Amino acid sequence: MSENELLARITFHPDIFGGKPIVRGRRLAVEHVLGMLAAGDTSETLLAAYPWLETDDIRAYLVYADPAEKL
Repeated sequence: MSENELLARITFHPDIFGGKPIVRGRRLAVEHVLGMLAAGDTSETLLAAYPWLETDDIRAYLVYADPAEKL
């Protein structure tokens, strides 16, 4: 999946978390996931905690956080 396709998964809705970036319209803020990853959670932990979350969603979070990072 290209960077642009991954970034298209990041959405903004004024009624969800005050317009903060979220993934695919879900109530899971980018900053929350990045914080969990920074605290040591793994992709597997996140996927287990949020069954609707997809591996490409996590990749999208990382690309959004650092668009210069190449996957």
